[in-house]
Amino acid sequence: MDPSPDSHSDPFEPDGFLEPDPTMRMPERHQLSRRSFLGFGAAAVACALMPSKALAAAGVKASNGLAAERGLSFFHTHTGERLTTAYCSAGEYVAPALNDVNMLLRDFRVNKIKPIDPDLLDLLFELNGVLGTDQPFHVISGYRTPETNAMLQERGGAHSGVASHSLHIEGKAIDIRVPGIRLEHLRDAAKSLEIGGVGYYPGSNFVHVDTGRVRHW
Repeated sequence: MDPSPDSHSDPFEPDGFLEPDPTMRMPERHQLSRRSFLGFGAAAVACALMPSKALAAAGVKASNGLAAERGLSFFHTHTGERLTTAYCSAGEYVAPALNDVNMLLRDFRVNKIKPIDPDLLDLLFELNGVLGTDQPFHVISGYRTPETNAMLQERGGAHSGVASHSLHIEGKAIDIRVPGIRLEHLRDAAKSLEIGGVGYYPGSNFVHVDTGRVRHW
């Protein structure tokens, strides 16, 4: 077990650092969810709401061993945006759905978007199956620009834990919590996957997961 995050680990990001600029124009909250619902239909949305264990038992698996139909639900705690989307259909990633995810997980402080690693979405899909819940992932932090990351480092000081080369900058990390799931249970479920890094931040009430090397702190 890593005693502390390395250069690709989770930056400690207290909620107080995450208040959006009230002057920034954000997309309307309903747009992401509405487009996903209309674009993929009721059947696809139903898949998005099903835990991955149920999907794996009911349908065909893709070449990577996951269910061929995969979906996720998100609630961004700082923008108030919600998204329920089937991001993979018949074993193929769905480009419009990935675009919606990229928008939701953008660096909201500067309204910049970077493609999110689809492997990170698959990690969350597997995690959802282990948790056995249909609750959305509450997002604390997704993609961060280098400038935002540097700002958080400066604000947090020497003990902030914000990594200079965070995987958030590469679109390969996300900080989350799940309603109704104890934080330590979320951490343990993520660790049980043995995929990427898992960081536990009870003081700020989130768990970090990423698609870097397997490690935890």
